[in-house]
Amino acid sequence: MAVDAGGLIGKPAVRIDGKVKVTGEAHYPSDEPVLHPAYAYLVTSPIAKGRVRGMNLDAARATPGVLDILNHQNVNGQVQPPPGPDGKATTTSMESDRVWNDGQIVAVVLAETYEAAREAAYKVVVDYAVETPSATFDSPGADAQRKVETDPKVGDAAAAFAAAPVKIDERYSTPTQHHNPMELFATTCVWDSSGAKLTVYEATQNIYGLRGSAARQLGIDPSTVLTVSHYCGGGFGSKGPANPRTAWIALAAKRLRRPVKLVATRPQGFTTTTYRAETRHHVQLGATREGRLTAILHEGWEVSSRPSSYTVSGTQCTALLYACPNVTTQINVVHVDRATAGYMRAPPVTPYMFALESAMDELAYALNMDPIELRRINDTQIDPILGLPFSSRSVMKCLDAGAARFGWRRRTPAPGSMREGDWLIGWGCAASMYPSNIGSGTVRLSLTPTGKATVQMAAHEIGTGAYTTVAVVAADRLGLQVDDITVQPGESDLPPVPRAGGSNNAASTCNVVAKACEEVRSRLAVAAVGANAGAFSGADPATLRLAGGALVGPGGRQEPLATALARVTAGTLEVHGENVPDGLPPTALADLYNGTDAILRGEQRKDVRAFAFGAQFVEVRIHRQTREIRTPRAVAAFAAGTIVNPFTARSQLMGGAIWGLGSALHEATVIDLPTARLVNTNFADYMIPVNADVGEVDVILVPEVDTRVNPMGIKGIGEIGIVGMNAAVANAVYHATGKRIRDLPIRIEKLL
Repeated sequence: MAVDAGGLIGKPAVRIDGKVKVTGEAHYPSDEPVLHPAYAYLVTSPIAKGRVRGMNLDAARATPGVLDILNHQNVNGQVQPPPGPDGKATTTSMESDRVWNDGQIVAVVLAETYEAAREAAYKVVVDYAVETPSATFDSPGADAQRKVETDPKVGDAAAAFAAAPVKIDERYSTPTQHHNPMELFATTCVWDSSGAKLTVYEATQNIYGLRGSAARQLGIDPSTVLTVSHYCGGGFGSKGPANPRTAWIALAAKRLRRPVKLVATRPQGFTTTTYRAETRHHVQLGATREGRLTAILHEGWEVSSRPSSYTVSGTQCTALLYACPNVTTQINVVHVDRATAGYMRAPPVTPYMFALESAMDELAYALNMDPIELRRINDTQIDPILGLPFSSRSVMKCLDAGAARFGWRRRTPAPGSMREGDWLIGWGCAASMYPSNIGSGTVRLSLTPTGKATVQMAAHEIGTGAYTTVAVVAADRLGLQVDDITVQPGESDLPPVPRAGGSNNAASTCNVVAKACEEVRSRLAVAAVGANAGAFSGADPATLRLAGGALVGPGGRQEPLATALARVTAGTLEVHGENVPDGLPPTALADLYNGTDAILRGEQRKDVRAFAFGAQFVEVRIHRQTREIRTPRAVAAFAAGTIVNPFTARSQLMGGAIWGLGSALHEATVIDLPTARLVNTNFADYMIPVNADVGEVDVILVPEVDTRVNPMGIKGIGEIGIVGMNAAVANAVYHATGKRIRDLPIRIEKLL
């Protein structure tokens, strides 16, 4: 399964789903046509802590078109709450009268039209027993607990730090952030005429997980549930975990005996789904005067809900980035009266690398050393915690490639030394890393005598070009063109693949597709060499390959695909492929089919450390009087093994870099501290970067061959693009102004 550099892999390919998306033909889950649907509208809590004492539903029920109103009094006990992002306890909704967080679902209004449901929802009167909430870290009543797990540790970091001649001892923080995909959170549920089988149309990053979760919540067999998500209009992690609305809408459809559609509003998307946790960090770096790290201490704190123990635990990455003989890390979860936090693009490393890479820049200034050279001195091919080799590690190649493209040598290091008129110019950089994951996968592959192939798998298209990547691999391995491949994904009655998260999607799907294609090639080759007549009679089947619509052997011998296929079948050849990466438990495939959270082989590997690496460079311009901040250009360089489709890969990495700029300068969910309520739950007040905020973003794909990460050498790219950019911006701001901002986001008021 070695990558053929002369094939289709690594060459730009236009998205196979591009036309249907730009013409509006693509059916997102809320677009799926169903017969005579009712419409749902959520009633959400205006308090963050307390209980529902009672409801007055008279005015709401009197609204013309209202069909039913679900609340804890009439549905309690009929649905089990979903698990949290870590598979453990989380907040509930209508399972009881308890209110855990602002914006929690307390009722669902059902009506003949969306407008009637919305009108009635605003007429629901709820009597709350209000309790005083805790909003964040320092709020009275906040409960901080050490995360119970093995934190990366080696040597005696405290002693080494105390003895270090050069020290950095600082604290950093990142705010709560929300995903805000363009596609709103939506669910449509339809039961068959017997009431025994359920179809759920819902945008998801976990088709089998959604099926399993819905079944468990409703207490039914997963085989009676079909989940459909052909396209997902953005997710970034928010559409990965189970969501309470799915089971409530399914229950509503059963009560009404008709389909029910729900499209949550933008503000409801802030409070009924997960988000990026607010974090704090204490980073201590000790180094010699020559710049060699002698101690790294990184302690993190993360906000979550009262019942949840979920944390992203980013020190699992920051402990491995640099050579250091003494490392101590610790994670703490702070329980407050908020919704449960969850995955958000590059969940652990986006906030944690901000702290580490900011501290590394501070160390470079303390040493009067170039930040890139400081990283070069502390580069390592060996994991400093366990002593394992990296499967490949090209962080310095990325830093050097980015520096050359950016023009880093023209930088004068003194803060405030680069100016143009009234604008202070700052250049900053940071390293980037993300674990290279792969999960078990399955596929159904069919090949016709006319040279057309169909790939069927319950894969996810969340905007990354995943369908095209699958088609490229199938075409490459079968010796066809991308246009000859039909990809049929997005339904739970197809063979399962892991959730689209943890940057495992390409590695998991492409490796199992390549394995199925190899099964096809092998069958054709064995039949060809075993035939009494033909071009390959008696040849070694291992020497035959599929190319140009034919079976091809050494010396240019070949025969048409139809001839080779006819020896195996009278019609279409169909194979079922399964791939379980080495090191996964024996239950891996069963877990995949059951929809339980599939284990990914990545950080937990015992043979090598598997990561993708990169480097971020950014220029900021800050007006000397107004402190207005501009980012005219950025360069992002990444090494991620085999790049199946550079066309979509470049787009993903560019999107990540832009989001990193937003993470540094714009994004923050504002929380009213006395009430623990979210304030800016809309696109008008929740700041994200737009065209005017981003100048030029130059993405470099640094060549890298990794024969140990997985058979195809693929590393994920969906998440690494954002990592480190927030630190690079903060470092550039310091270079421009001499003012170190350690608390994101960086806005004008912090620079005045």
